[in-house]
Amino acid sequence: MRLVLPGPRPTARDVDGLCARLVRLYEGGATAVVCDAGAVTAADLGAVEALARLRLAARGRPFRVSGARPGLRALLDLVGLRELLGEAEEGEPAVGVQEGVEPGDPAV
Repeated sequence: MRLVLPGPRPTARDVDGLCARLVRLYEGGATAVVCDAGAVTAADLGAVEALARLRLAARGRPFRVSGARPGLRALLDLVGLRELLGEAEEGEPAVGVQEGVEPGDPAV
């Protein structure tokens, strides 16, 4: 399923509606949602907050951002939300990739 984050800068009202729609999508059977952020041209902490609120509304279910422009990508990286872009943080495995475990390895 797909959500579109409005541009050039999402407002609090936009985000309230998107969060409600996101919850309805999951309740309706969506297994994953991709948020298209291509229209966001004013990359600021308001846009980051909007995406963070959507991530919280997803409640651990698969949620990813696509189409983010370089400025928004940089801000998401800066605040530690790079995984929303489907990219692994430095030194971390990619999203959905599990490291191999050898028999007899101690539990962590």
